[in-house]
Amino acid sequence: MVDRRRQVIALVSGLGWHVQDLQRAARDLDLEFVAVPFPALEARVGAGNSTQADRRLLDSAGAILVRMMPPGSLEQVVYRMDALHRLERLGVPVLNSPRAVETAVDKYLTLVRLQAEGLQVPETWVGETAEAALAAFDELGGDVVIKPLFGSEGRGLVRVTDRETAWRVAHALQRVGSVLYLQKFLPHGGQDTRLFVIGGQVIGAIRRQAPAGEWRTNVAQGARAVAIPVDLELASQAVRAAAAVGAELAGVDIVRTVEGADYVIEVNAVPGWKALAQATGIDVAKAILSHVRGRFRC
Repeated sequence: MVDRRRQVIALVSGLGWHVQDLQRAARDLDLEFVAVPFPALEARVGAGNSTQADRRLLDSAGAILVRMMPPGSLEQVVYRMDALHRLERLGVPVLNSPRAVETAVDKYLTLVRLQAEGLQVPETWVGETAEAALAAFDELGGDVVIKPLFGSEGRGLVRVTDRETAWRVAHALQRVGSVLYLQKFLPHGGQDTRLFVIGGQVIGAIRRQAPAGEWRTNVAQGARAVAIPVDLELASQAVRAAAAVGAELAGVDIVRTVEGADYVIEVNAVPGWKALAQATGIDVAKAILSHVRGRFRC
């Protein structure tokens, strides 16, 4: 009979490479691993019932791993987070915590938390009107990256270096009701460092090198990942950054400018690890599940 206390329920958006890697690692660790699509997340209130992420499994699951937060309507996303918050209140270990996921997915809130922790972040302006955004464009030196407030893998990023383009982009975003997020461009030689944090420790790091003519360093945008030794100073910053958003598992991106200054750009609370694992040989999935197992409720 399966010991359900050794069960990990992973909330997923599909059964791609990362889920398959977790399934493989779970077999190696003798863990029961169950992938549950986010749309299957159910809740009952009243009559003694509790929130359920698959009614047959939740009551005896060791922990819940938030592997991915798929796109959805505002109502769907809010409900998912509400359900995760309730699960956590009921004593189910949820990794990362709902609050960490909410914080990390919001670029503005992430920067606020990082700066409060004393970490250096890029000069950034956030607002809702095109007129104010144009003034911010000038104040930021006329070379900015305009980003979606919510987004990942480098999608939707636009580098703007002339005022006419800034005017067009700002007004287009205002018309569709978007928040305008302008960040001063940091000259970084087309590279950054991704550090993977698990339980307050950096388990590995890669340098991501953008292809010629590209400033985005995301692997999804064609950047090349190279294994590098873990720099102790960058590791300290990464651990502090993960803690600032409350993430036990995090991918932290740090840019070192051509002048040698370090800036924390992003903290990802549902990080991918394919590039890291392939470049370094580290069994990231096994490290994640080992940490999750240590948080089992028994």
